[in-house]
Amino acid sequence: MWRNSVGISSKLLTSKSSYSRLPLLNHGVASRSTSTAAGSGPESTEAAGTVKVGFSSSEWVRTGSPGSSAVDLSSFAAASVLKGRDIVDMAKHYGRCYAELSKARLSMLVVATSGTGYILGSGSAIDYMGFCCTCAGTMMVAASASTLNQVFEVKNDAKMNRTKKRPLPSGRISIPHAVTWAASTGMLGTALLASKANMLAAGLGASNLVLYAFVYTPLKQIHPINTWVGAIVGAIPPLLGWAAASGQVSLNGMLLPAALYFWQIPHFMALAYLCRKDYADGGFRMYSLADASGQRTASVALRNCLYLLPLGYLAYDWGLTSGWFCLESTLLALAISGTAISFYMNRTTKDARRMFHASLLYLPVFMSGLLVHRVTESEQQMTVEHTGKIIEMSPFLETTEEAQEEKRKQSIGNGQRRPPVAYASVAPFPFLPAPSYATF
Repeated sequence: MWRNSVGISSKLLTSKSSYSRLPLLNHGVASRSTSTAAGSGPESTEAAGTVKVGFSSSEWVRTGSPGSSAVDLSSFAAASVLKGRDIVDMAKHYGRCYAELSKARLSMLVVATSGTGYILGSGSAIDYMGFCCTCAGTMMVAASASTLNQVFEVKNDAKMNRTKKRPLPSGRISIPHAVTWAASTGMLGTALLASKANMLAAGLGASNLVLYAFVYTPLKQIHPINTWVGAIVGAIPPLLGWAAASGQVSLNGMLLPAALYFWQIPHFMALAYLCRKDYADGGFRMYSLADASGQRTASVALRNCLYLLPLGYLAYDWGLTSGWFCLESTLLALAISGTAISFYMNRTTKDARRMFHASLLYLPVFMSGLLVHRVTESEQQMTVEHTGKIIEMSPFLETTEEAQEEKRKQSIGNGQRRPPVAYASVAPFPFLPAPSYATF
């Protein structure tokens, strides 16, 4: 008896729970199991799959009332909002991780140098679609190289205060995920450069990726020469942009890469001096770590600052810019050289930071000057034609000037041989005939 009562109560509970889980009935549609659980009556004998059943009015109000429908809709909307927030939070999380893996600010600087090289190599007409594709491809390749750099240095970054909060050391993203991101962006960027620019630009982009990720990155833990290898890596993007625009590598196209190469040495020497402890903790072999006094570090920085001095004159002499850029570039180089001299004389953290800030200011001003004062091919051609016309006309001008000078001398000579009576015959005696002068 006790078992039967338990069974009956369990069935009632089951029926109630199943009744509470009924779907919304907007048009009076019910399932057969509901009518069976409700009790007896002719409704329970209805065949399965019938559309309309004979509920009482009270049951109709309980199951299909607008109030229950509104409650269920509100709960569904709340669940949808929560799910949407989860998706947005996930997108923000991975967006931040991808930006930090790509070193977004550094990659944007790389894109700026590549874009400047593209404009300088375009001549008088700029292909803006090609410009955008070149910048996008450069951005993807730079993001891939930076990500691979962090994959290889995850253990070293975990030991440095400056880098231990990056996505990989902090565990915010997995290494396989980062490798997938690097591979996809690297291949897409190279393919974009190959299809929208040319194979020369794509080859420069791919070689720079390999040089940065697989040569420069391991060298940081082996030998201080890594700084100079890294300077080569930084000098390639403007050459990439020039090649993407012109389809070739010429002497004029080497000017901005040379500026990038010489600029990076004082920039990174100052950074390495300021972060010596961090680099030592991370196991990196930087040039400043083997220089306790900082004298050699400062001398290397000063020497490369002085190498920047003739670049403005070369840009003007090669016909790349106007003469104003020669003056502006020289003043910029003198300014950064002044901070390098101060660092060489004092070798303090304050002077190193001043030189670092000067290097941050130098590059954008230098590139802006190149773009503002650049001379296009049409302007160069007009200047050459004008110069050629002047050269062609110079013998005629000289002949004309010589003839005029000869006539002037003859007139002066003839004037000296005029008799004195001639002057008296003109004004005082107008009735006399005009004298004739014989030439001797």
